[in-house]
Amino acid sequence: MANLNKVMLIGRLGQDPEIRYTQSGSAVANTTIATNDYWTDKQGEKQERTEWHSLVLWGRLADLAQSYLKKGSQVYVEGRLQTRDWEDQQGQKHYKTEVVVTNMQFLDSKNVDGGIPQEGGSSNYSATSASTQDSASTQDSASTQDPGNVQETPHDDGFIKDDIPF
Repeated sequence: MANLNKVMLIGRLGQDPEIRYTQSGSAVANTTIATNDYWTDKQGEKQERTEWHSLVLWGRLADLAQSYLKKGSQVYVEGRLQTRDWEDQQGQKHYKTEVVVTNMQFLDSKNVDGGIPQEGGSSNYSATSASTQDSASTQDSASTQDPGNVQETPHDDGFIKDDIPF
């Protein structure tokens, strides 16, 4: 049977993306996104709950997030859940579940810092095609292209449509 690990979120960033680089030079960015849930309770009063989700972005996605996103930016992200664990210096085990982002689309009508204006409230850019270019060309294109929609290279998850029982 096929498996599915997919997350889709629309929300606002809770902090500026923090970028770092691995020993091999790959960019990785961490940030958080807030989503809200609204409902009416039994007394008829409107209620709201905010959920905070940790995001991890790799490679070109990390670079674009650092360049174009900041606290408060509205963004659509797709990705997969991943839980990592580690032990602290006292031997205590910790767990953290994060969304590893594989696709994002900037939803602000324009960058808050007066950066790239985006017509129609969002924009499209594919990192899949950019990943085949050399790094100098990719950096040049980032300054001229609208980075609104960014995707990592898709992978085959083994899902077969004929397996759907309806």
